[in-house]
Amino acid sequence: MKVTLEKINQDKKEVLRNLYSLYLHDLSAYTDGLQISESGSFEFDSFSLIGEKEGVTPYFIIADEKLAGFVLILEAPFTTRVDKVINDFFILNTFRGKGVAKAAVTEIIAENKGSYYISQLVNNLTAVHFWKKIYRQMEIDFVEQSEVQDGEDVVYQTFVIR
Repeated sequence: MKVTLEKINQDKKEVLRNLYSLYLHDLSAYTDGLQISESGSFEFDSFSLIGEKEGVTPYFIIADEKLAGFVLILEAPFTTRVDKVINDFFILNTFRGKGVAKAAVTEIIAENKGSYYISQLVNNLTAVHFWKKIYRQMEIDFVEQSEVQDGEDVVYQTFVIR
C-alpha cells in the first residue's frame, strides 16, 4: 500500500475538522475529559490554530490515494522541549492493521530530523503499544516518562532522529 503525507490547506480544513471529531470520539473511551458537544460532534478547542499559526502543521495521511487519517506536528513556539511533537495521530478504522500508520510515521521521521516528543493517555494501551512497537521496529532509542497533562495521566517518549 502506498502511503504519503499531504500538507492540509485551508480549503480542506473542514475535512480535518470532521476527522478530528472521529479522533476525539476514539480518545473519549480513555478519558472523561472529552464530551460530545450539543451539535453532536467532538470538538478540539484550539482547532482555529491549525494552519493559521506558525509551528502547527497538519497533514492528511493518504493510502493508495484514499484519505486514511491525519497527523498534527507541533514545532516552536508551541514546543520548547524538543524540535517536533507528534501531537495528534489518527488512522481511520478501515486502514488500521495494514501498515499505514507505520508507513506514515516512517515518512514523518524521514522528512523531519531532530528531537521528538510523543505522548499517549496511560489508559490508551493500544496507542502505547503501537508507539513502542514502532520504536522497536525502527530501532529508535527512546526515553519514557510519565506526567499529568491537563489533568490526564500520560506516558511520553522522547528521542532523537539524526
